[in-house]
Amino acid sequence: MPVKVSMTVNGKPVTAEVEPRTLLATFIRETLRLTGTHVGCDTAQCGACTVHLNGRAVKSCNILASQADGADVVTIEGIARADGTLHPMQEAFRQHHGLQCGFCTPGMVMSAIDLVKTTPNPTEQQIREGLDGNLCRCTGYHNIVKAIQAASAAMR
Repeated sequence: MPVKVSMTVNGKPVTAEVEPRTLLATFIRETLRLTGTHVGCDTAQCGACTVHLNGRAVKSCNILASQADGADVVTIEGIARADGTLHPMQEAFRQHHGLQCGFCTPGMVMSAIDLVKTTPNPTEQQIREGLDGNLCRCTGYHNIVKAIQAASAAMR
């Protein structure tokens, strides 16, 4: 039997009926058609599905949509300014080539924003530890770390 969920996603209220077992990632991608949130593993191992739930980075493949009922959700589509100006973290990833294939990038960016919010001037070690649980198969993380360091300075 479907359940009704209501939440705010990227500043806009949304309501829908979903199956009780619907994951938040599935709700975001299939119901709301916000496909920037990627699903890479379905087991909360890769971090590609990371979104902000009530201001904290979470892996949306590990949360039911019904658990987010009443919550404020921000996806990668919701972090740029309305005029299209990139969020400082997105801009830093662009400038420092913190991406290659781009599959992990939305989750990395969302995790990095949360990291810098809780640790405003992170060291390289803190960044590497903070990204634990976000996998990248292309970059070797070096440019991702540089991007986060640059963004942390811009976000202060």
